Amino acid sequence: MTRVLLTLAFGLLAGLAGARAEPMQRSAAEIMDILMWGREPVGGPFALIDQAGQPRTDEDFRGRLMLVYFGFTYCPDICPADLQNIGLALDRLGDAGARVQPLFITVDPERDTPQHLAEYLPMFHPRLVGLTGDPAAIRRAAEAYKVYYAKVPNQKGDNYTLDHTAFIYLMGADGGYLGFFPPGTSAERIAETVGRQLTAQSH
Repeated sequence: MTRVLLTLAFGLLAGLAGARAEPMQRSAAEIMDILMWGREPVGGPFALIDQAGQPRTDEDFRGRLMLVYFGFTYCPDICPADLQNIGLALDRLGDAGARVQPLFITVDPERDTPQHLAEYLPMFHPRLVGLTGDPAAIRRAAEAYKVYYAKVPNQKGDNYTLDHTAFIYLMGADGGYLGFFPPGTSAERIAETVGRQLTAQSH
Protein backbone atom coordinates (compact mmCIF):
# COMPACT_ATOMS: atom_id res chain seq x y z
CA MET A 1 0.00 0.00 0.00
CA THR A 2 1.40 3.39 -0.92
CA ARG A 3 2.15 5.59 2.04
CA VAL A 4 1.26 9.22 1.56
CA LEU A 5 2.76 10.27 4.91
CA LEU A 6 6.17 9.46 6.33
CA THR A 7 6.45 11.00 9.79
CA LEU A 8 9.58 11.13 11.91
CA ALA A 9 10.01 9.44 15.24
CA PHE A 10 9.26 12.67 17.10
CA GLY A 11 5.73 12.52 15.75
CA LEU A 12 5.09 9.29 17.56
CA LEU A 13 6.80 10.49 20.70
CA ALA A 14 4.66 13.62 20.67
CA GLY A 15 1.56 11.48 20.35
CA LEU A 16 2.63 9.44 23.35
CA ALA A 17 3.72 12.42 25.41
CA GLY A 18 0.49 12.47 27.41
CA ALA A 19 0.72 8.77 28.24
CA ARG A 20 1.91 7.92 31.73
CA ALA A 21 4.29 5.09 32.42
CA GLU A 22 1.53 2.53 32.72
CA PRO A 23 1.73 -0.93 31.18
CA MET A 24 1.03 -0.72 27.47
CA GLN A 25 0.19 -3.55 25.16
CA ARG A 26 2.72 -2.26 22.63
CA SER A 27 6.00 -0.43 22.88
CA ALA A 28 6.58 2.88 21.14
CA ALA A 29 8.83 1.13 18.64
CA GLU A 30 6.13 -1.38 17.78
CA ILE A 31 3.52 1.33 17.28
CA MET A 32 5.96 3.28 15.11
CA ASP A 33 6.52 0.28 12.86
CA ILE A 34 2.81 -0.32 12.51
CA LEU A 35 1.83 3.26 11.72
CA MET A 36 4.74 4.12 9.45
CA TRP A 37 5.32 0.89 7.58
CA GLY A 38 2.07 -1.03 7.79
CA ARG A 39 3.49 -3.95 9.76
CA GLU A 40 -0.11 -4.73 10.73
CA PRO A 41 -3.48 -3.50 9.50
CA VAL A 42 -4.52 -0.09 10.85
CA GLY A 43 -8.20 0.72 11.00
CA GLY A 44 -11.13 -1.60 10.56
CA PRO A 45 -14.82 -2.08 11.18
CA PHE A 46 -16.61 -0.17 13.90
CA ALA A 47 -20.22 0.08 15.06
CA LEU A 48 -20.83 3.24 17.09
CA ILE A 49 -23.41 5.98 17.69
CA ASP A 50 -23.21 9.48 16.19
CA GLN A 51 -24.12 12.81 17.78
CA ALA A 52 -27.68 12.48 16.49
CA GLY A 53 -28.06 9.16 18.29
CA GLN A 54 -27.97 7.17 15.07
CA PRO A 55 -26.02 3.92 14.64
CA ARG A 56 -23.04 4.37 12.31
CA THR A 57 -20.49 1.94 10.93
CA ASP A 58 -17.35 2.39 8.89
CA GLU A 59 -19.29 1.30 5.81
CA ASP A 60 -21.33 4.51 5.98
CA PHE A 61 -18.28 6.52 4.89
CA ARG A 62 -17.06 4.50 1.92
CA GLY A 63 -16.28 6.51 -1.20
CA ARG A 64 -14.73 9.39 0.77
CA LEU A 65 -11.37 9.90 2.37
CA MET A 66 -11.62 9.92 6.16
CA LEU A 67 -9.72 11.97 8.71
CA VAL A 68 -10.14 9.98 11.92
CA TYR A 69 -9.24 11.43 15.30
CA PHE A 70 -9.52 9.78 18.73
CA GLY A 71 -9.84 12.13 21.69
CA PHE A 72 -12.27 13.46 24.27
CA THR A 73 -14.19 16.69 24.69
CA TYR A 74 -12.80 17.47 28.15
CA CYS A 75 -9.28 17.42 26.73
CA PRO A 76 -7.79 20.82 27.64
CA ASP A 77 -5.39 21.47 24.78
CA ILE A 78 -4.24 19.04 22.09
CA CYS A 79 -7.68 17.70 21.09
CA PRO A 80 -9.32 21.08 20.42
CA ALA A 81 -6.19 22.30 18.64
CA ASP A 82 -6.13 19.29 16.33
CA LEU A 83 -9.87 19.44 15.70
CA GLN A 84 -9.53 23.10 14.78
CA ASN A 85 -6.79 22.25 12.28
CA ILE A 86 -8.92 19.52 10.75
CA GLY A 87 -11.77 21.98 10.30
CA LEU A 88 -9.50 24.65 8.83
CA ALA A 89 -7.97 22.11 6.46
CA LEU A 90 -11.40 21.17 5.15
CA ASP A 91 -12.19 24.83 4.58
CA ARG A 92 -8.93 25.27 2.68
CA LEU A 93 -9.88 22.41 0.39
CA GLY A 94 -13.02 24.25 -0.71
CA ASP A 95 -15.51 22.19 -2.69
CA ALA A 96 -13.11 19.27 -2.74
CA GLY A 97 -13.50 19.03 1.01
CA ALA A 98 -16.92 17.46 0.48
CA ARG A 99 -15.04 14.31 -0.56
CA VAL A 100 -13.44 14.07 2.87
CA GLN A 101 -15.26 12.90 6.00
CA PRO A 102 -13.84 14.03 9.36
CA LEU A 103 -14.59 11.69 12.27
CA PHE A 104 -14.09 12.28 15.97
CA ILE A 105 -14.19 9.06 18.02
CA THR A 106 -14.33 9.68 21.74
CA VAL A 107 -12.26 7.67 24.20
CA ASP A 108 -14.47 9.00 27.01
CA PRO A 109 -17.93 7.54 26.35
CA GLU A 110 -18.91 8.02 29.99
CA ARG A 111 -19.06 11.81 29.54
CA ASP A 112 -19.16 12.20 25.75
CA THR A 113 -22.79 11.35 25.13
CA PRO A 114 -24.38 12.00 21.73
CA GLN A 115 -26.00 15.17 23.09
CA HIS A 116 -22.71 16.47 24.42
CA LEU A 117 -20.93 15.73 21.12
CA ALA A 118 -23.72 17.53 19.26
CA GLU A 119 -23.07 20.65 21.32
CA TYR A 120 -19.29 20.47 21.15
CA LEU A 121 -18.31 19.49 17.61
CA PRO A 122 -19.99 22.28 15.58
CA MET A 123 -17.42 24.67 17.06
CA PHE A 124 -14.82 23.03 14.82
CA HIS A 125 -16.66 22.15 11.60
CA PRO A 126 -20.29 21.55 10.61
CA ARG A 127 -19.49 18.26 8.85
CA LEU A 128 -17.54 16.75 11.73
CA VAL A 129 -19.19 13.49 12.79
CA GLY A 130 -18.76 12.51 16.42
CA LEU A 131 -18.93 8.86 17.44
CA THR A 132 -19.46 7.32 20.85
CA GLY A 133 -20.80 4.04 22.14
CA ASP A 134 -20.40 1.54 24.93
CA PRO A 135 -16.89 1.18 26.35
CA ALA A 136 -16.30 -2.20 24.71
CA ALA A 137 -17.15 -0.83 21.26
CA ILE A 138 -14.87 2.17 21.80
CA ARG A 139 -12.05 -0.13 22.91
CA ARG A 140 -12.43 -2.30 19.82
CA ALA A 141 -12.25 0.74 17.54
CA ALA A 142 -9.22 2.10 19.39
CA GLU A 143 -7.41 -1.20 19.20
CA ALA A 144 -8.08 -1.42 15.47
CA TYR A 145 -6.46 1.99 14.98
CA LYS A 146 -3.63 1.21 17.40
CA VAL A 147 -4.74 3.96 19.81
CA TYR A 148 -3.59 4.02 23.43
CA TYR A 149 -5.80 5.57 26.12
CA ALA A 150 -6.23 5.22 29.86
CA LYS A 151 -8.33 6.90 32.54
CA VAL A 152 -6.29 8.84 35.09
CA PRO A 153 -7.85 10.16 38.36
CA ASN A 154 -7.12 13.76 39.13
CA GLN A 155 -5.32 14.76 42.31
CA LYS A 156 -8.55 15.32 44.24
CA GLY A 157 -9.86 11.92 43.23
CA ASP A 158 -13.33 13.23 42.40
CA ASN A 159 -12.87 13.42 38.66
CA TYR A 160 -10.58 12.10 35.96
CA THR A 161 -8.80 12.87 32.74
CA LEU A 162 -7.47 10.58 30.02
CA ASP A 163 -4.02 9.95 28.68
CA HIS A 164 -4.12 9.04 25.00
CA THR A 165 -2.22 9.04 21.78
CA ALA A 166 -3.22 11.87 19.46
CA PHE A 167 -2.83 11.12 15.78
CA ILE A 168 -4.98 12.12 12.83
CA TYR A 169 -5.44 9.03 10.66
CA LEU A 170 -5.89 9.43 6.92
CA MET A 171 -7.98 6.60 5.53
CA GLY A 172 -8.75 5.88 1.88
CA ALA A 173 -12.12 5.81 0.17
CA ASP A 174 -12.07 2.03 0.58
CA GLY A 175 -11.35 2.30 4.30
CA GLY A 176 -7.69 1.37 3.91
CA TYR A 177 -4.95 3.07 5.90
CA LEU A 178 -2.96 5.73 4.04
CA GLY A 179 -0.95 7.36 6.82
CA PHE A 180 -1.10 9.65 9.81
CA PHE A 181 -0.44 13.21 10.89
CA PRO A 182 1.32 13.75 14.22
CA PRO A 183 -0.23 16.00 16.88
CA GLY A 184 -0.03 19.68 16.06
CA THR A 185 0.14 19.24 12.29
CA SER A 186 -0.91 22.50 10.67
CA ALA A 187 -4.10 22.93 8.69
CA GLU A 188 -1.98 23.85 5.66
CA ARG A 189 -0.05 20.57 5.81
CA ILE A 190 -3.20 18.51 6.26
CA ALA A 191 -4.95 20.24 3.36
CA GLU A 192 -1.91 19.90 1.10
CA THR A 193 -1.55 16.17 1.74
CA VAL A 194 -5.26 15.42 1.49
CA GLY A 195 -5.53 17.54 -1.65
CA ARG A 196 -2.85 15.45 -3.35
CA GLN A 197 -4.78 12.31 -2.50
CA LEU A 198 -8.00 13.76 -3.91
CA THR A 199 -6.22 14.73 -7.11
CA ALA A 200 -4.73 11.26 -7.46
CA GLN A 201 -8.14 9.65 -7.00
CA SER A 202 -9.70 11.80 -9.71
CA HIS A 203 -7.21 10.60 -12.36
